[in-house]
Amino acid sequence: MSKALVILNYNGLSPLEKYLPSVLEHAGNWDIYVADNASTDGSLAFIKEKYPQIKCIALQQNFGFASGYNQALKTLEGQYDYYFILNSDVRLSPNWDTPLLEFLATHPETAAVQPKVL
Repeated sequence: MSKALVILNYNGLSPLEKYLPSVLEHAGNWDIYVADNASTDGSLAFIKEKYPQIKCIALQQNFGFASGYNQALKTLEGQYDYYFILNSDVRLSPNWDTPLLEFLATHPETAAVQPKVL
Protein backbone atom coordinates (compact mmCIF):
# COMPACT_ATOMS: atom_id res chain seq x y z
CA MET A 1 0.00 0.00 0.00
CA SER A 2 1.55 3.29 -1.10
CA LYS A 3 0.84 6.47 0.84
CA ALA A 4 1.69 10.14 0.39
CA LEU A 5 1.51 12.80 3.09
CA VAL A 6 1.27 16.26 1.52
CA ILE A 7 1.93 19.50 3.40
CA LEU A 8 1.03 22.80 1.73
CA ASN A 9 3.37 25.67 2.48
CA TYR A 10 3.45 29.38 1.78
CA ASN A 11 6.15 31.36 3.54
CA GLY A 12 5.84 28.96 6.46
CA LEU A 13 9.47 28.53 7.41
CA SER A 14 8.77 28.94 11.12
CA PRO A 15 6.03 26.26 11.37
CA LEU A 16 8.08 23.91 9.19
CA GLU A 17 11.05 24.28 11.52
CA LYS A 18 8.83 23.59 14.52
CA TYR A 19 6.59 20.77 13.26
CA LEU A 20 8.49 18.83 10.59
CA PRO A 21 10.50 16.89 13.19
CA SER A 22 7.32 15.25 14.57
CA VAL A 23 6.09 14.54 11.04
CA LEU A 24 9.33 12.76 10.19
CA GLU A 25 9.37 10.94 13.52
CA HIS A 26 5.83 9.57 13.16
CA ALA A 27 5.26 9.39 9.39
CA GLY A 28 6.24 5.73 9.22
CA ASN A 29 6.24 4.53 5.65
CA TRP A 30 4.39 7.53 4.20
CA ASP A 31 6.24 9.45 1.47
CA ILE A 32 6.35 13.08 2.59
CA TYR A 33 5.85 15.98 0.20
CA VAL A 34 5.87 19.71 0.82
CA ALA A 35 3.94 21.56 -1.86
CA ASP A 36 5.21 25.10 -1.90
CA ASN A 37 2.94 27.94 -3.06
CA ALA A 38 5.83 30.05 -4.47
CA SER A 39 7.24 31.05 -1.07
CA THR A 40 9.83 33.81 -0.78
CA ASP A 41 11.04 33.09 2.77
CA GLY A 42 13.56 30.34 2.01
CA SER A 43 11.21 27.52 2.99
CA LEU A 44 12.14 25.29 0.06
CA ALA A 45 15.87 25.82 0.52
CA PHE A 46 15.47 24.94 4.21
CA ILE A 47 13.65 21.70 3.40
CA LYS A 48 16.12 20.68 0.69
CA GLU A 49 19.09 21.34 2.98
CA LYS A 50 17.74 20.06 6.31
CA TYR A 51 15.35 17.33 5.15
CA PRO A 52 16.51 15.89 1.80
CA GLN A 53 14.21 12.88 2.32
CA ILE A 54 11.18 15.15 1.91
CA LYS A 55 10.09 15.58 -1.69
CA CYS A 56 9.20 19.09 -2.81
CA ILE A 57 6.56 20.20 -5.25
CA ALA A 58 7.39 23.77 -6.28
CA LEU A 59 4.22 25.45 -7.50
CA GLN A 60 4.85 28.35 -9.88
CA GLN A 61 2.53 30.75 -8.08
CA ASN A 62 0.54 31.05 -4.87
CA PHE A 63 -2.63 29.13 -5.65
CA GLY A 64 -4.05 29.64 -2.15
CA PHE A 65 -5.15 26.87 0.18
CA ALA A 66 -7.66 24.66 -1.64
CA SER A 67 -6.31 25.20 -5.14
CA GLY A 68 -2.75 24.77 -3.86
CA TYR A 69 -3.61 21.33 -2.51
CA ASN A 70 -5.48 20.51 -5.72
CA GLN A 71 -2.45 21.47 -7.81
CA ALA A 72 -0.13 19.42 -5.61
CA LEU A 73 -2.38 16.36 -5.61
CA LYS A 74 -2.77 16.61 -9.38
CA THR A 75 1.01 16.19 -9.75
CA LEU A 76 0.84 12.98 -7.67
CA GLU A 77 -2.37 11.61 -9.18
CA GLY A 78 -2.35 7.87 -9.63
CA GLN A 79 0.97 7.32 -7.87
CA TYR A 80 -0.39 6.38 -4.43
CA ASP A 81 -3.21 4.41 -2.86
CA TYR A 82 -3.74 7.00 -0.11
CA TYR A 83 -3.14 10.74 0.16
CA PHE A 84 -3.15 12.60 3.46
CA ILE A 85 -3.16 16.38 3.48
CA LEU A 86 -1.62 17.99 6.53
CA ASN A 87 -1.32 21.61 7.55
CA SER A 88 2.21 22.80 8.20
CA ASP A 89 1.42 23.68 11.83
CA VAL A 90 0.45 20.18 12.96
CA ARG A 91 2.38 17.84 15.20
CA LEU A 92 1.85 14.14 14.54
CA SER A 93 1.63 11.62 17.35
CA PRO A 94 2.58 7.93 17.31
CA ASN A 95 0.27 5.68 15.29
CA TRP A 96 -1.82 8.62 14.11
CA ASP A 97 -2.68 6.80 10.90
CA THR A 98 -3.59 3.35 12.29
CA PRO A 99 -7.31 3.98 12.98
CA LEU A 100 -7.70 5.82 9.68
CA LEU A 101 -6.21 3.02 7.61
CA GLU A 102 -8.09 0.36 9.54
CA PHE A 103 -11.37 2.18 8.96
CA LEU A 104 -10.67 2.59 5.25
CA ALA A 105 -9.77 -1.11 4.94
CA THR A 106 -13.10 -2.16 6.44
CA HIS A 107 -15.24 0.49 4.75
CA PRO A 108 -14.31 0.49 1.05
CA GLU A 109 -17.23 2.79 0.25
CA THR A 110 -15.54 5.58 2.23
CA ALA A 111 -13.66 8.22 0.22
CA ALA A 112 -12.22 10.39 3.00
CA VAL A 113 -11.41 10.26 6.70
CA GLN A 114 -10.00 12.69 9.23
CA PRO A 115 -8.13 12.04 12.47
CA LYS A 116 -9.01 13.62 15.76
CA VAL A 117 -7.39 17.04 15.91
CA LEU A 118 -6.48 18.50 19.29
